[in-house]
Amino acid sequence: MAQPAPDLPQLLDALDPDADLVHRHLWLIALLDWIRGPKGSPATALGHVEMLLDVLDARPDTRLLFQQWWRTLMNAVDASSLLSDYGFSARNAFVSELVQRLHHRWLPASPQTTDAAELFALVLSHPADAQWLAALPPLLLERLAALLSAPSDGHHAQENPGLTHWQDTLLDAMTFCTSQIRATGFSPEIRLRMDNPAQQHSPFRELTACFDRLRDAWFSGQGLADATRAYQHQLGACNQAAATVYQHLDAHGISVDLVFRLRQLRDRIARARSLLSCLLEDAQHAHSAQLLAHLATREQELRSVSALVNSSSSLLAAKVAERNSETGEHYITRTTAEYRTMLAHAAGGGALTALTTALKFTVMALGLGAFWYGVWAGVVYAASFVLIQLLHFTLATKQPAMTAPAMAAKLKDVSTPAALEAFVDEVAHLVRSQTAAVIGNVALVFPATVLLALAVQQIRGAPMIDEATANYVLHSLTLQGPSVLYGAFTGILLFSSSILAGWVENWFVLHRLDSAMRYNPRFTAVLGAKRAARWAGFWRDNISGLAANISLGFILGLTPSIMGFLAIPLDVRHVTLSTGQLGAAYATLGNAVFNQADFWWAVAAIPLIGLMNVGVSYFFAFRVALRAHDVSDISRSRIYKAIGRRLRSAPLSFLLPARSAA
Repeated sequence: MAQPAPDLPQLLDALDPDADLVHRHLWLIALLDWIRGPKGSPATALGHVEMLLDVLDARPDTRLLFQQWWRTLMNAVDASSLLSDYGFSARNAFVSELVQRLHHRWLPASPQTTDAAELFALVLSHPADAQWLAALPPLLLERLAALLSAPSDGHHAQENPGLTHWQDTLLDAMTFCTSQIRATGFSPEIRLRMDNPAQQHSPFRELTACFDRLRDAWFSGQGLADATRAYQHQLGACNQAAATVYQHLDAHGISVDLVFRLRQLRDRIARARSLLSCLLEDAQHAHSAQLLAHLATREQELRSVSALVNSSSSLLAAKVAERNSETGEHYITRTTAEYRTMLAHAAGGGALTALTTALKFTVMALGLGAFWYGVWAGVVYAASFVLIQLLHFTLATKQPAMTAPAMAAKLKDVSTPAALEAFVDEVAHLVRSQTAAVIGNVALVFPATVLLALAVQQIRGAPMIDEATANYVLHSLTLQGPSVLYGAFTGILLFSSSILAGWVENWFVLHRLDSAMRYNPRFTAVLGAKRAARWAGFWRDNISGLAANISLGFILGLTPSIMGFLAIPLDVRHVTLSTGQLGAAYATLGNAVFNQADFWWAVAAIPLIGLMNVGVSYFFAFRVALRAHDVSDISRSRIYKAIGRRLRSAPLSFLLPARSAA
């Protein structure tokens, strides 16, 4: 049976400044358990802190023992590393970090430690700890400071005999944090990717000297204001210099590890500013309480597997979304001429998809096993999609995953009415472009498939597909079945292909393969300089599309076979391919099909399949892009309201371009 938690008199009676390290730490853990109470309420914690202070004020001998115990505790652990390094990871390694968090969550930790970070994780482990620390009122903070303040016996005490242990710890923490910032700024991964002015006049060079002048001014009391401004200015300059690396990433590819380092650097600069506020601007100790509350919050994040997943997915989102946003701009039409061009390109894509439909039925007629049928269906799809790309035609369902990142890139600032209206304009352009692409695909693929099927029938003297297959097509596409669900699932597959495409393009750009193709001596010796340049340009312009189309082809071809093997009732429904199959069924069954209810149920399913393909793919792509650009939830209601107003005032702007836009 678990023992009841001790009350305050029992705790104070057990207080022993001469206890060994483990029992000092155990007493501290018990004290914090009592402070937060059984329910972990912040209000209860504040009340218990006040009660502790009142009892210690009423019992001077116990107060003296408590202060002796506290000084012994603080001298036994290194709190400066806690303040400077807690919450920062040494490297971006998802698997090792995941294992560490699972160990942290499931395995008990030992209080036998001199690491202040380990002790902190044991003592302030409750989710409510950050709340009550941040809510400490000024009077309680002042009383706590009077209780816990102790003279320093560290090396800084020789320069300033009146230094407290907390101030000494803050100075050491600022020294460590400043050194880490400087080292990160000088790392070749970051330094070589800064712009030229930031490299030549690196603010990281003078950061340590600025801190030394600040520390000397703080000890002497002379020129402190100027030294503080110089140090803060230098921190800001380091932040700006690091920001120039993002320009290099946009142009030369995104490294997840590099983005991780930049975010760590930004957070360390923020930590240095917090430490500076605690040292210089904390007469009421509010900054110190906020710093400890922040560390308690970081403790919860370090325990959270979901926080790790969110952080890692944010890094991956930044890697993929930036590349797709460049490609997506090409799929958004803004003028009447661009709208007509989109219709024409989509019509060409629909016509070619008729050939894809015929080839798929040919593969089906071979009677292959499920796996090999999926492989060859994937080959057919991939080849068809690549041909559509090379002929500069358009496949509608590939657009959302590319256009969503381009849209989200414009969400970085919607604080002004003009910026918000500009974003709504982009939404209208996007919906209009997508509508034109779907209409162009569907309007051409049906008659083109019918004509192709009739031509095949004339040549071979038999329909392209037999009557049983035609009836199976109608039955499989009917709205009364799971076609809409399959359409939504296909939207996820479409999104997945765009993620792969963004990753491949980023990998291509990051490793500068186009430059290698253009200038590598062995490559140019085989192809010649001009042909190598053309080859490099072709791959740079088309690598994303080729990766998307080839991956999408095999995903659509193999997914039904894999799902069937796993006995999972999921299939794919692609709006353009489904419309082509419906056209093939009509060519076989003739006009009599108009009297069949299954045909009309299949026709009714086509727009909903298209809506699911486009909507689901766009939803996931937009969420990834929002995460990559760190767009908060605050502005979303304003955006939705603005879109609603545009729908009410100008609904046709989402379907047709304005006549004045030429």
